Parts: sequence; C-alpha cells; structure tokens
Amino acid sequence: MNTFDDFKIDLGGRCGVEVQTCCPQCSHTRKKSRARCLSVNTVEGVWCCHHCDWRGTLKAGKEAKSRPPKRTIKPHFERPAAVPPAVRDWFAKRRIPETVVARHNIALQSAYLPQIEEEAPCLVFPYFRDGQAVNLKFRSLEGKHFRQVKDAEKILYGLDDVAGETCVIVEGEIDKLSLEVAGITSAVSVPDGAPPAGSKSSDAKFEYLVNCTEQLSPLKKIIIAVDNDAPGKTLEEELARRLGPERCWRVTWPDGCKDANDVLLQHGVDELRYCITNAKPLPIDGVFTVADLAGDVMQLYLDGLPGGVSTGWPSVDAHYTVRPGEMTIVTGIPSHGKSQFLDALTVNLAREHEWAIGVCSPENLPVSRHVAKLIEQYSGFPFREGPSKRVPQGEVVTAINWLHEHFVFIAPEETLAIPSLLDTAQRLVARHGIRGLIIDPWNEFEQTRPSGQTETEGISQALTQIRHFARNHGVHVWVVAHPQKLYRREDGSYPVPTPYDISGSAHWRNKADNCLTLWRNEKEPDKPVQLHVQKIRFREVGKVGMVALQFDRITGRYKEATPASAAPWER
Repeated sequence: MNTFDDFKIDLGGRCGVEVQTCCPQCSHTRKKSRARCLSVNTVEGVWCCHHCDWRGTLKAGKEAKSRPPKRTIKPHFERPAAVPPAVRDWFAKRRIPETVVARHNIALQSAYLPQIEEEAPCLVFPYFRDGQAVNLKFRSLEGKHFRQVKDAEKILYGLDDVAGETCVIVEGEIDKLSLEVAGITSAVSVPDGAPPAGSKSSDAKFEYLVNCTEQLSPLKKIIIAVDNDAPGKTLEEELARRLGPERCWRVTWPDGCKDANDVLLQHGVDELRYCITNAKPLPIDGVFTVADLAGDVMQLYLDGLPGGVSTGWPSVDAHYTVRPGEMTIVTGIPSHGKSQFLDALTVNLAREHEWAIGVCSPENLPVSRHVAKLIEQYSGFPFREGPSKRVPQGEVVTAINWLHEHFVFIAPEETLAIPSLLDTAQRLVARHGIRGLIIDPWNEFEQTRPSGQTETEGISQALTQIRHFARNHGVHVWVVAHPQKLYRREDGSYPVPTPYDISGSAHWRNKADNCLTLWRNEKEPDKPVQLHVQKIRFREVGKVGMVALQFDRITGRYKEATPASAAPWER
C-alpha cells in the first residue's frame, strides 16, 4: 500500500487523526511557503489542500484538481470539555453567554486560512446532523476569515434545533446564537452567508437546502431574518423562491441595525424577540398594501424599470429580452424551427447568465437525442459524422458536464397534464434553481376538462396556472403551440401565423406576456429565418417587430444575419 512519502507529503513527525502540513504541490511557489495548508487524515489516508485544492487517497492516489469528489468527507471533531477563555471573551463582546457557546460545542483551534495563506487561531463551529458533526466552519479570532472542510456535507447550522412548525433562517452563526439568547432556539443559519447582490443563482450555493429537505419540508412558517443589506436582499429572495413564498415571512430590523446580533447589542433581547415575533408574511396571492410596495416603487424610481436579460443576439435584444416571471408563447408552421430556436436561446441564457433550464419536450424524446442537439448548440460542431468536422470526443465530455450544470429534463412515461408538470417544475425550482421552463409542444399534454367546460375555458385556466407559476417562482416559461391549418398563398408560401391562429382560443395572445413566431421561406431555405415579435406586454422588455436570424442547418445554431453584431462565440 502507498505511504504519504510516496506523494512527498511530509507529516513532520506529527501524529493524530487530523494533521496539518505543507503542500508539496503549491507551498514552494508561494511567499509563505511554510504555511501548513494541507489537511491530512492519517486514519482514512486522505488529504486535501485548502489553497490549491490538490487532494487524494493512499488507496487511489492523487486526484485531478477538477475531478469531482467521490464521497462526502466526515470531519474529525472532539467536543471541548469546557469553553476556552479566549472563546468565552470573544462571544462576551457580542453579548452571547458561555452557556449558549457551550451548548453548541464551539471550540478553539489553529487552522490554515487561504485568505491570509497561514495558520491562525480560529473559532470552530461544528455543524451537527443527528448529533454527529458533518462539517466544521473555521472563523479567525482576528478579522473575518473563513473556511469549511473540503467535501464535507453542506447543511444549515443548528439543523438539530429545528422543531415544531416554525423556524427562523439567519445569515450567520452569530445571529443564530443571538436568537437563542432571546429565547428563540428553532433557528438555523445558512453556511456560506449571502451571495453578492444581484449574483446569479446556482445549485452549488443552495445545496444545503436540498440536504436539509427532510427538516424543512414539514415547516409551515419560515421566518427569513437575514442581513439588512443588498446581499441579504438577494439571499432573502432566493430562499423564498426555493422554499415557497407562501410560507415565508420577512423580518425588518430597527434603523441602524444590520442583523440579529446588532439588535441584541444595541437594543437587547426584548427588541430582538419583538422583531422576530412581528415578522410580516411575504406578499403573495396578489394582495398588497401601499406600504408593502413603497420600497419597491422608490427603487424603480431610482433605478428604472428592469428589463429582461440578453438573448445572446443583439438584434433580438432590441425587440425581445427574457425576464424571469413571464410567459412567452412561441408558434410557427411545423418544421420552421421553433424548438431549435428555444434550444439555441436557452443555451445562450445558460452560457451568458448561468440560468438553469427545465425542459419538458415530448417531441424530442429520447432525452439523450435532445442532449445531443444541445451539444451541437454548445460546441458549434455537428454531433453526427458527415462532410463537416464532427465535435471532438473530448469536447463532448466537456459539453455533457456543462449541460449537466444547466439543464434538467422532465420526460413523462405517460401523457402529462399541466398541473402535474407544474408540480414537478416547482420541485425543480427548489432542487436545481431553474430560471426557465420549456413546454414543447402544447398538443402533447393531456387536455381533459371537467364536464361542461369548453376548450376555450380549459386553455384559459391552464395558461393562468402557468402564468401564476412563472410569477410566483421567478421562472420564465416558454410554451410552444402549433397553429391550426393554414392555407398557402398564391405563390405557394404560408402566411406568418399569429397567436390568434393557434387552435383553440384567442387566450393564447391575451394571456401571454410575449408572443414570438418563427417563419422561414421554404422555397429559399438559405435565406434568414424571420423571428416575428408580435406581442410585448411590458415596454421595458422589448417592442414589436421582426428580426432576421441566419440558421445553420449543420449545427442547428441561430446566428446574427449581420456578423458584425454577432455574439462573441459566433464571430
């Protein structure tokens, strides 16, 4: 069996379960070459560098830096027999008594911190699940430097304290302990703080919600008490979106206070308890007071009405952008490129804005074939062999990994009804944080209606459900619907369909926020495809008009008809 010496790992005569030493891969390249940045578990025979992420095991050898971890690491943690004086004094300055610190087994340990490239005395916050430490968070006694155990399970801090039907979610461990001082124990903290204001959501940032589903699902009331700043607002919005705004409540801190610990320090336990018990429900179900909206209205006045995000084609952006919470109806003659356009659009959104996309496209089954089409969109090469150069095998692997991070597919074995699809999509919001949902095409979905309900009423009801889902969860939904039979014009070409031509109901146009039609000249297939933007509900999102896009029949990509304004990866 291999030894640590085989990998040039020098333990320096140190013994114990967890040993800190220098990394043979990166320490010699840095100014602080003696910093002990490599954590070695001598019992399990594994190691990980907290600076360059080099890792491996004695059994399997070193792993590639980009290789995903094979398993979750459980850190070694010994509960302290007593609260160290330095820890007691540190928390005393924040008005958190020794009894609270002791109950949470907060320890003191020297640990390597990547931000300062050296070891420093740290508070150790153990993250417990069922009484077992599954992760450790280190915070420097001086300054605000943090790290957690590599590849340990991400969960909420204080998870074992969740009890009853109500729980408070705060932004940091200190705030969770502050609430306990005020007598509120059913409280947890997110493990990584708040994301930067306006940052793009990702599954990795909110993995802890999925890992804590069993504890969070039964809750009927979730009080979100995060920091009173822009990152805290971003965190609040994403927590509410993923957990369900109908059960989320919002806390307002007193003027001059950023978080729970600020309130404890400046106003005491009574005021902190008052803030939590007087949390207000997030606005839902379309009922608002002017006071609820005053802050948002002032923000709109100062910042302007927000439009949608770029489609990846500048010429299209002049007429149509994609805003979360809206519904777009896409129609066109069969084989005129509706599905292919949505593939291209959603790959652009994932590439430029890190959107996660849910796809329910029964016409594109099996899903593996649909993935092959998306690989063409991502790589710019054809998937199949032919006269043009095929996508290299290495790029197929890269594309699969990228698509895995941005796309998830709903492939029902039987006919699917819209309410069932939306239930599944809601779970995808919680688990994957999807920002877009494709429903393609409408006629593949079960259209059963109660006795006495007309087709028009059924379509109206289904579109209302879709629109409600989109707005409630901040997801943009595209619905592909075929037009009813159209008659050719004298020259043999079809007219450009409108939403009124879709079979069943004028509600297709009335209920939609945006309406798009794809049309191409069948007699001259090399001419640009016409994207007709036929309805835009909100002018900050776009305007009615027509855009020409060049369709690449080899890769399925849509490109700017004018190369000078093409997206960077198309030039």
